[in-house]
Amino acid sequence: MNSDLSQDFIDWILAYLPVDNKLIEPLHVSPLIGDAGFRRYYRLNTQPSLIAVNSPPSKEKNQAYVDISLVFKAAGIRRPSLRAVDFSRGFLLLEDFGETLLQAVLTDKSVDYRYQQAESMLLTIQQLPANPQVFAPYDLEVLSNELGLFEQWFVKELLGVEIDAAAQIMIKKLYSDLTCNALEQPKVIVHRDYHSRNLMILEDDSIGVIDFQDAVEGPITYDLVSLLKDCYVRWPVELVQKRALNYKQRLEELGLINNVNDQVFLRWFDLMGLQRHIKVMGIFSRLALRDGKVGYLNDLSLVVAYSLEIANRYPETREFGDWFDQKIMPYLLKKNWYKDQGGPL
Repeated sequence: MNSDLSQDFIDWILAYLPVDNKLIEPLHVSPLIGDAGFRRYYRLNTQPSLIAVNSPPSKEKNQAYVDISLVFKAAGIRRPSLRAVDFSRGFLLLEDFGETLLQAVLTDKSVDYRYQQAESMLLTIQQLPANPQVFAPYDLEVLSNELGLFEQWFVKELLGVEIDAAAQIMIKKLYSDLTCNALEQPKVIVHRDYHSRNLMILEDDSIGVIDFQDAVEGPITYDLVSLLKDCYVRWPVELVQKRALNYKQRLEELGLINNVNDQVFLRWFDLMGLQRHIKVMGIFSRLALRDGKVGYLNDLSLVVAYSLEIANRYPETREFGDWFDQKIMPYLLKKNWYKDQGGPL
């Protein structure tokens, strides 16, 4: 038994083990690598195995997780089935999806097949009814608050850079352009962190989804750019654009978008990606500095590369790219975790 586990948690696990998850030997609880939140995961030696989750109610959205899980179940979306929940203590028992992340099986040969799977699941998610009691709006306030993490945590706290008045005006204008781009798009259900570490390959070779408690109703390109411009995996620009436009065609066939030309869709996609990656620069910095999860610093280099790639592509974002190159990059280059990504692939 692990010494860091509370007896209360262990007693709860033993009390709520489902009858079809047999415990032949004494209970063994093996800690697993966690995610970006405060949840802690443990694999149980039941047959078949289960995942026990300690998810502090004061810090995690357990009710939202359960509500969205049930919506996904009704739509046939593969997610870990719920076996037991205690909202007051933040304890959950979940189906064990195994250990194979989509990230681990992505290769030049498999990328089209695996992304076709992931995109098909995403289409199902995007067609879910927008129940406001389950899916909050991804509105101007939320989008703006997310962007603000960049200045606070990445620029000021991580790099120690002060933003002058002229730069503040420029950044404010950029944020306005990026939020307008997001809000003008058709609205669908958005997972909000749809990437290769939150998608898992199951025993039957299908794909399952995890970490969906932050799902909202929001821009139609958000999850697509999260997948194709993954913060942990990089593909050539040509492949990304081809897959984005193939997905657009599938959206058109389902009637989820109408009368949107390719140029407009790719602009939606690119600027949505810039919003996400600017936000992620702040989030990864906060995870490292506030929560001690310094491994996320190693992922910032790719996020920066994505951001500059798009900032330098569009006239309305080019001033931000120039400012970043001149004022921020010199500080980044001094960090031993920063690795130049070599420009677009």
